[in-house]
Amino acid sequence: MYQRILLPTDGSLNARQAGKHAIWIADKSNAEILVLNVIDVNYLQPSYLPSFKEDLDKSLREEGEKALQDFKKDLEESQCQGLCKNIKFTTIIKEGKPYLEILKTIDEEYIDLVVMGASGIHGIDQFILGNVTERVLREAKSPVLVVR
Repeated sequence: MYQRILLPTDGSLNARQAGKHAIWIADKSNAEILVLNVIDVNYLQPSYLPSFKEDLDKSLREEGEKALQDFKKDLEESQCQGLCKNIKFTTIIKEGKPYLEILKTIDEEYIDLVVMGASGIHGIDQFILGNVTERVLREAKSPVLVVR
């Protein structure tokens, strides 16, 4: 049924739970999983000191890479509970507004299903920046499974 599953992750507990569901679905449908982390650098204003912007950008990139590495480590340690031996995983890091990059990836990668956490690591984001999951749910052309 599904061939390509997108799993946006920020390393949060909800994203990890979503990963378990994505693996189960991929195992049942012989699908590939694309694990995506988006570094949100759009909120940086030009008025910030260049060194601060560089430090923050580096920190955000490291955080994104750590989220992907933690996901891989979880897979290796759990052995996907025996489910992922035939699943192909691809990891992607992008920069931009998370919901826009997720939506672009859905189109560019011909995604059949998006599996994502109900909220991310920065819970306050839903009040200040708008909820990424909600935006993806509203605008995605593919089905979206939201995991809590």
